Amino acid sequence: MSTAKDYQELPNQEATQLARASAAELSRLLSEQPHADRASVRMDGHDMILPRQAISLLRDVLADMAQGNAVTIVPMHAEMTTQQAADILNVSRPYLVKLLEQGELSFTKVGTHRRIRFEDLRKYKQKIKGQSAQAMDELVEQAQEHGMGY
Repeated sequence: MSTAKDYQELPNQEATQLARASAAELSRLLSEQPHADRASVRMDGHDMILPRQAISLLRDVLADMAQGNAVTIVPMHAEMTTQQAADILNVSRPYLVKLLEQGELSFTKVGTHRRIRFEDLRKYKQKIKGQSAQAMDELVEQAQEHGMGY
């Protein structure tokens, strides 16, 4: 897969219910067969062998669909536009460009356009999430030290 696959259409009620049942069944099968590294799948009379990673990914996609979410699948090596990266981080594009120019995130230029690798974006998001969790822990500790009832 060379580009992001974006399924922006929200699942309807029937698809949501089917996804919920399928995700539950896949979860059960994966937990019952922890050492199985592949699965046989039959679709419209055709048999296929899928790697466990694909089955796990399918379970996760179905779980999101069961919650009524649209799903986007992005390969780790994919390059994103600044707007796509900003959407993933839930920030404005100008703020993302500022992060890029400050060296917070690496990027390449294609002509005059900046591109950010999804893997770098994922690592940055994890780093920020970790910093936020640490800051929250420190605030909780301070609140407890000062008897603020938290």
